[in-house]
Amino acid sequence: MEAALNPQIKYWLAMLRSPGVGSQAIQRLLAHFEPEQIFSASRTTLTGLGFSEKLINALQKPDWQKVEDDIGWLEQAGNYALTLDDADYPAQLREIANPPPVLFVKGNPALLLEPQLAIVGSRNPSPVGVSTAIQFAETLAAAGFVVTSGLALGIDAASHQGALNVNGQTIAVAGTGLDRVYPACHKQLATQIVEHGALVSEFPPGTGAKANHFPRRNRIISGLCVGLLVVEAAQQSGSLITARLALEQNREVFAIPGSIHNPLARGCNALIRQGAKLVETAQDIFEELGHYNQRYMRSESELAQTSLDLEQQNLLKLIPYSPTTVDALVQESAWSAEEVSSTLLVLELQGYIAALAGGGYLRVK
Repeated sequence: MEAALNPQIKYWLAMLRSPGVGSQAIQRLLAHFEPEQIFSASRTTLTGLGFSEKLINALQKPDWQKVEDDIGWLEQAGNYALTLDDADYPAQLREIANPPPVLFVKGNPALLLEPQLAIVGSRNPSPVGVSTAIQFAETLAAAGFVVTSGLALGIDAASHQGALNVNGQTIAVAGTGLDRVYPACHKQLATQIVEHGALVSEFPPGTGAKANHFPRRNRIISGLCVGLLVVEAAQQSGSLITARLALEQNREVFAIPGSIHNPLARGCNALIRQGAKLVETAQDIFEELGHYNQRYMRSESELAQTSLDLEQQNLLKLIPYSPTTVDALVQESAWSAEEVSSTLLVLELQGYIAALAGGGYLRVK
């Protein structure tokens, strides 16, 4: 998996570093050559295959110094590069119309092969939107999905944090090189994500933030996931672009509805009119994507075959796949707080529920 040890990686990096040679051009080149052969191909051969003068000039003068710098980054612990021909390149992403030729990864690259649920939304969400994103991310991560988002302000950050709250796994797709963090205020969050997941980018180290990088990043977010949830989005927003990409890529798209008077709900409501699934609880997502992860799919009849006694099973049935409190369970069950708390401990030890920061609980299977 260590890309720096792969002798071919330098040729992939050289293509990536060649000005004006984008992912579509790289795929065209790879249809005719092995990566190493591209840089020894004659101008006549390249011209005969229909490549432009500008592209040929770029390939004739590769920036080997920048390639060496990239390899130096890859030689650092925890840094990787996955190429399109790599067995560990995520199959979901390889299927999209314009897959990144190289994916840089900081953290755990194996997570890219796990079922991912992307959560996106406004950079300026309401407090309710932030809370909703955190709760859905907590539930989905506790159920076994990798929560993927874009490290941006607002809903993205809340989604990553929600996954981290339950010791779940999360992936952040960046619009910069992975030696940088944008926005800079998310440096601590990025560090936590590397420890419990991965940062991912198609941009080589040293690449700064540019406006056109973020739409490109969005196609990776949607391409990696099996489903995408939009929490809050205005009528014209990057989140809707990501959702449209997801629909084009045949991913499941989910949206949380809102008031017709709330500008941040208009994008989600529009998505629902266009065929996105209306979502009120995480269970709505599980119904569509249950085949990707079975942790939360245990039926009530199967519960009867477990080691739980009848009272424990009855309390478990009251615990939703979204955060709840001891007080709420006391009210629903008519048990004492002591009885509820002791039963919750048994359910947690047996892996049926997860305890959340602040004293809440949610069901995970």
